[in-house]
Amino acid sequence: MTFRTFKNAVPPESARLRQEIFVDEQGFTDEFDEFDSRSVHILLFDGEEAVATLRFYDEGGGSCHIGRVAVKKSRRGEGLGRMLIAEAVKEAGALGAVQLTVGAQEDKAGFYSSCGFKETGERYFEQDYPHVEMILKI
Repeated sequence: MTFRTFKNAVPPESARLRQEIFVDEQGFTDEFDEFDSRSVHILLFDGEEAVATLRFYDEGGGSCHIGRVAVKKSRRGEGLGRMLIAEAVKEAGALGAVQLTVGAQEDKAGFYSSCGFKETGERYFEQDYPHVEMILKI
């Protein structure tokens, strides 16, 4: 397994994973946005196959926001998401971040809790899907 990091543009492998998971599987319509162009995109590869991705961007004040965390459906349950979060902590920390925030899909909050995130806010809806704000001190 290897990580590849890209800055300020969505790499094609990440775009394919996000399309497959967030649009085709989960039904979101506004997948790509203005934050992509100012994000660090991390991809996890198994050989030449992209199996997981996320992005993060600087929110200011030592905080980075992660999002678009996606693991290929056939590879879920292998710990790839945790590996990806750990890499994001390392990369964001190297840029001076002292915390990560995430707007977690409510049914995925347990995953983020298992990675050390704590709920910080009220439930809200994004594209009719319940989310909760979470934070991880690094």
